[in-house]
Amino acid sequence: PLALILLTLFQIEYSKDKCTGISFIDSTILKVCDNRRIHSHKVMKDFAKRGKSSTGWFYGFKLHLITNDRGEIISLHITTGNVDDRNLNMVAKLTKGVFGKMFGDRGYISQKLFEYLFQNKIQLITKIKSNMKNKFMNTYDKLMLRKRAVIESINDELKNICQIAHTRHRSPANFFVNLISGIVAYSFLPKKPSLHLDKNFLMAS
Repeated sequence: PLALILLTLFQIEYSKDKCTGISFIDSTILKVCDNRRIHSHKVMKDFAKRGKSSTGWFYGFKLHLITNDRGEIISLHITTGNVDDRNLNMVAKLTKGVFGKMFGDRGYISQKLFEYLFQNKIQLITKIKSNMKNKFMNTYDKLMLRKRAVIESINDELKNICQIAHTRHRSPANFFVNLISGIVAYSFLPKKPSLHLDKNFLMAS
């Protein structure tokens, strides 16, 4: 437990990278137990909450991430599982220091969120839902939306290589130490999921 404060300070100081003007936003769930054991789970009962993702209901937390085109983590925020990805208070904290174009999935479709980010020099670009009117989008934005899977690859590496998610924690402190240390470890990986955009492509954008 004593390592948690030091790890958090280290992560804030050394394992966050700079925004390049191209960023991707996403969240991933962190289950603390199987759904069948929610009512009997005691370790995280004062912290975790039930939430719903694209894969169904879960009990635990959410890790919200913003990354750049080089696969580096710009910003992160940890919330309980019931916090909406479009929560303005959470997004305000998450997007500090972010500028330019930010690409997200359909879960970030919100007029209020778009207007808030636009006022803060961030253009949020998402795919549209099937029941929405089609809007003009330039070729560059369409291409970058297809590249949004890079942040999903980052979430996959955080869970399967850095092992930030498992359901065998014996205390809340253990959960957060494991989570922060996994995020710090990711920043030191020699190869990260990246778009490898050249300078000419960036200038054209």
